[in-house]
Amino acid sequence: MKSKRGNPWERAGKGPLIAPSLLACDFARAGEHIDAALAAGADVLHVDIMDGHFVPNLSVGPPVVESFRNYTDAPLDVHIMVTDPAYYIERFADAGADSVTFHIEACAGWDETVGWDERRVRPDGPVRESHLSISPARRVPPSAAKHAQKLVARLHELGLGAGVSLRPGTPAEALRDVIEQVDLVLVMTVEPGYGGQRFMPDMLEKIATVRGMLRENQRLQVDGGINPRTGRRCAQRGADVFVAGENIFGSRDIAAAVRDLRAAAEDGAKRSRRHRPTE
Repeated sequence: MKSKRGNPWERAGKGPLIAPSLLACDFARAGEHIDAALAAGADVLHVDIMDGHFVPNLSVGPPVVESFRNYTDAPLDVHIMVTDPAYYIERFADAGADSVTFHIEACAGWDETVGWDERRVRPDGPVRESHLSISPARRVPPSAAKHAQKLVARLHELGLGAGVSLRPGTPAEALRDVIEQVDLVLVMTVEPGYGGQRFMPDMLEKIATVRGMLRENQRLQVDGGINPRTGRRCAQRGADVFVAGENIFGSRDIAAAVRDLRAAAEDGAKRSRRHRPTE
């Protein structure tokens, strides 16, 4: 699926989509790894952004995303694990992102006095509020949905896809008041912040619950410990976008890893349809 810039989920065909996570590639050979994944049929390229505050790790920023954009026309699916998503969506839009997914938990604290333009030029950087360091099981307040709706509207104004993500400890119900507006929901199947973690099987029930909340044209993405075995299980519960890092870029044969994951996802989707109750 080649990008013409803009919302990639509106142009995606039906069926599972494979999204290699570039954080797991060898940055010294990033172009080679991107080419191998795309040649094997990868649909979008997933970019994980971590600010060292919302999650305890740092990754890359807008200049690296801009470098990816300058290298490839493939859709860039940017997942921002940051405390102030409103500050960052503008910057990643400018850098060349086609879609941005933010965390509903990060919408728990929103400074209503700071406008979009001011967020772009704040000399002291993003708004940081200490209570945004959210534990995995912390309840998301109802106000978060209102703030999430503003982020989604802004992303759509910018012509980008809009996604919202849930940490493992956050229930699907936290998305109830924003899910109608988004293009994609990302269910984290590990605690965000580090690659290479083991898949959390208790997230399968949440995947099925979220799928039941979505329209047919909305995408359900999973990220964390995804490989052919876990990807098939997620597809059976309704997931249709599969983010994989180590399983693809840690493989000796990147192309084979992409093809194997797609085959497993397609098989899981068929099993899901086969066992779906008829009405």
